[in-house]
Amino acid sequence: MIVPIVFHEDVFDEFFKPVLHPEAQYEIWGGYGLETFGHDLEIVRRHDREYVWTVIDSSCDSDQWIVPGVHLVNRVCYLTTEIPHNWVDVEFRIRWHSYSLTELGLKRQLSKLSRIMKSPHAYARRLSA
Repeated sequence: MIVPIVFHEDVFDEFFKPVLHPEAQYEIWGGYGLETFGHDLEIVRRHDREYVWTVIDSSCDSDQWIVPGVHLVNRVCYLTTEIPHNWVDVEFRIRWHSYSLTELGLKRQLSKLSRIMKSPHAYARRLSA
């Protein structure tokens, strides 16, 4: 089983560059989020899946996660980005008690994510059975 590599939400914003949707019908996530139904869902369906992410609620705490692709379980909203995720096994944690990374912390995580995006198979983490 492959285990996704987890990054801070600041890294998602900086690296993948979420898209603001002026045609969205609902104001969620500061205009970056797309609702899971109606006109907003049609916007999601028009996008290439490699640019679509799902924000999901954690099943064990108050945190949320940004994960690649369109998911149905525990979904909060969808996001689209300027940069494709290419189905790399990464996730971005949004802690309930939010904090920002330091400049150095952000730089380190961005560097690691850049390496993973260039060579995703070299960084696949596996759980031993």
